[in-house]
Amino acid sequence: MQDFWRNSGFHLLERDAEGRLSVTDDFLRAYLLRPEIRPVEESGPGEIALHQALLEDPRQDVSAPLLESVEDADARDNYGILLAFLGRLKRAASLESCYLGIFSGGGAAVPPLFVDQLAQIIVRGILEGCEDALEPRAAELFFREQKASTDDGTVMLADLETVEMHVSGGAFGSLGRLIVESQAPLAAVNLDVLDTENAHVYWMRDQRHDLVISLNFGRAANQALCRVMEKWILHFLGVAVGIRPLRAIEDRAWAWHIGLDAESTAILNDLWRGEEVESGTFRRVLALFRLDFEDSAATRADLGGKPVYLALSMNENGVVRMKPQNLLLNLPLAPRT
Repeated sequence: MQDFWRNSGFHLLERDAEGRLSVTDDFLRAYLLRPEIRPVEESGPGEIALHQALLEDPRQDVSAPLLESVEDADARDNYGILLAFLGRLKRAASLESCYLGIFSGGGAAVPPLFVDQLAQIIVRGILEGCEDALEPRAAELFFREQKASTDDGTVMLADLETVEMHVSGGAFGSLGRLIVESQAPLAAVNLDVLDTENAHVYWMRDQRHDLVISLNFGRAANQALCRVMEKWILHFLGVAVGIRPLRAIEDRAWAWHIGLDAESTAILNDLWRGEEVESGTFRRVLALFRLDFEDSAATRADLGGKPVYLALSMNENGVVRMKPQNLLLNLPLAPRT
């Protein structure tokens, strides 16, 4: 069994009887050790005292006067945001219910960074015992933005942060930054492509985010993404589905669709309404999928067991920002008693 994403926080959690992830004190303390929260040399006694008190008892409720005792305004704001999020975690029955609760409305807004971290940890638990390294690499789309390249019809996805680091020269240390600052040409970003033949290297580089995958129809990473989405839905909703890649949607009267990102949602909505989509916009669609329920009774009766079509797209800057919550919130499920 391969271990991966060891810095995600997954290993600080426990599982309940239903396989959900339960919050522990050590998991809460990990947020207090983030650089935005951990006291620095300039921190005042009020901030240090609050931080120490929370480390000792991360489940305590912090009173308004105690929060106001933090001297620095920025640090005080950071604590306010963090404490609101930790409150969600403490009240939730599981990490999964906390994640879903973020999208149900109510309560303070949660920073996208925390939402992505929850998605990473949950999908890490879902993939426990996974043997196909392409699945965790494909699952990185759930919580890390990707940079898409579509040269010559080949759809390649690379980690956006890694690409930007290479482009800025950061990947090459001080010398690389000097080259960029002097406006001298820098070599094109050249990252390894992960496929079936070399999939094993992922286990040694899982936290470097420097492996590219091909999302073209028929490629192994495309299939791996299907498997991860199936497991994601089954884990949260207890509904078994089968997802397979498509070259095109040939169903002229499709009944339901889900955009896996904001771009895809807008494109599919326009197509479903019969509106014309500009060719330049349509070329942003990187992958199409068909989702079928194993038990048609799990779907709304008015859909008659028809499939659900999915799309993944990039924005005008070639960036892919997947929203895995759409797979959970927008499925046409039958009412549950």
